[in-house]
Amino acid sequence: MIKRISASDSNSGDVTLSKGWSYEAKVAEVERIIAQIEAGKLELQEVFDQFATAVKYLRECESFLQSSQQQVDLLIETLKDE
Repeated sequence: MIKRISASDSNSGDVTLSKGWSYEAKVAEVERIIAQIEAGKLELQEVFDQFATAVKYLRECESFLQSSQQQVDLLIETLKDE
């Protein structure tokens, strides 16, 4: 029997990804935030706010990758059992 693994089953536990969530979109957003910060045109509070947002997105991405890895591992294990 194959157990479905959701993003909330990962080690971080507190990140739940919505149905329309996109890894690529989050990575692009983190890259945009980094570019803004590096440009040096943001106020200090905005830098902190944007940095916090980038960290949140990176945690979501990490959770997604961990969940995906668990699914791949489970599928490989299932293939070995056959």
